[in-house]
Amino acid sequence: MLSDDDARMYAGWFKALADPTRVRLLHLLAGEGRAMSVGEVVERTEVGQSTVSHHLKILAEVRFVLAERQGTSTLYTVNRTCQSVFPRAMRAILCGEAPADGC
Repeated sequence: MLSDDDARMYAGWFKALADPTRVRLLHLLAGEGRAMSVGEVVERTEVGQSTVSHHLKILAEVRFVLAERQGTSTLYTVNRTCQSVFPRAMRAILCGEAPADGC
């Protein structure tokens, strides 16, 4: 049985992925395989700067992306731990396996 804490954490992950723009941004960062600034992300998408910043903040809150300050900029990278943890969370939810640690 999932604990209340695990259920809340997993629900937060799915909530973060419930927006197509966030899914596209996460996909872009994963495909790039390197840290990107908001400006670089804006250049590669048809999404405005404030919207990109907002969505990356949400992805960072659930640790799907990691934010690192460099001077006046923040660089974002995919949290590669999620590549193994997220599938384990799905198995915990759907198959009753042991819960996955957080991303």
